[in-house]
Amino acid sequence: MEPDGIPPLRIGLNAAIVAVSGRSPKILCVPSEPGIGGADGLPYDLFNPIRHRTFETALRHSVETQTALHLGYVEQLYTFGDRDRHRRPGDENVHAVSVGYLALTRTDAEPGEALARTGSRWRDWYTLFPWEDWRDGRPAVLDTVILPRLKTWASTAGTDNAALRRQSRVRLSFGLDDFPFDDERVLDRYQLLYEAGLVEESVADGRVATTDLSTPLGRAMRFDHRRIAATAVQRLRAKIKYRPVIFELMPPDFTLTELQTTVEAISGRHLHKQNFRRLVEGAELVEPTGASSSTTGGRPAALYRFRAKILEERPAPGLRLGGRG
Repeated sequence: MEPDGIPPLRIGLNAAIVAVSGRSPKILCVPSEPGIGGADGLPYDLFNPIRHRTFETALRHSVETQTALHLGYVEQLYTFGDRDRHRRPGDENVHAVSVGYLALTRTDAEPGEALARTGSRWRDWYTLFPWEDWRDGRPAVLDTVILPRLKTWASTAGTDNAALRRQSRVRLSFGLDDFPFDDERVLDRYQLLYEAGLVEESVADGRVATTDLSTPLGRAMRFDHRRIAATAVQRLRAKIKYRPVIFELMPPDFTLTELQTTVEAISGRHLHKQNFRRLVEGAELVEPTGASSSTTGGRPAALYRFRAKILEERPAPGLRLGGRG
């Protein structure tokens, strides 16, 4: 222990690496470490200021070492420093703080065999957050499992005022009564489930004594890595509306259908085809290549590319999606 009983601080780096394959938005997961348990986690390493001058260079080196993947777009998310958040054997007297990052890449750009040799794997992020996928309609798990359990949790608060506060948070986070379902409140929803003891991580952390996990709510991750992943999903859903980061997930040439599928995968919502095309054309984010693709099996579809000049013309070019229909 340090003077005054303050434990020594250890700074780590976590990467939420996102790619899209068809309709599947994916997050790269690495296998568990010996002695920690079977749950997957996000790529993680300690920051060594002797070896690396900045967090980002350290993160890129760590990810390449762990997964054989070279990162493209990277941005810092948040600093995660809750007490007891990173429980490693022998580290009981060390406090771990992680700087989380969002990174975007393409699955067709990955070194497939090298990635497999590291034991890393892509997970569809809706296996982590199944309540976030509205592309085929309202997820059944909301009404059959989540909302009834949250209603019980809210009603068991110690005081009437506390119960009202919990009920208000549930309405706002999950879009009940007069509140719309906001696709950007990913972290709020996960945090509510965690506080209510409805995800495995809250039990593993000792925050609740007993809970009903007979119907698991998504795939658990080790430590607080699913919270970091939720932060990444929330950031990306917001970011595509005001920055053209969606094209970091696209090949150089693509059809408008492929672009729509990717946007739908990230946002978790179905978009009307003609409305989407008007939105893309109005935003002037793409330009035709003059070529076409026949991979769909039907009539050849025109190929487009990102119009990079838009970055010189507007300060915040993005796809301003409307409210959920």
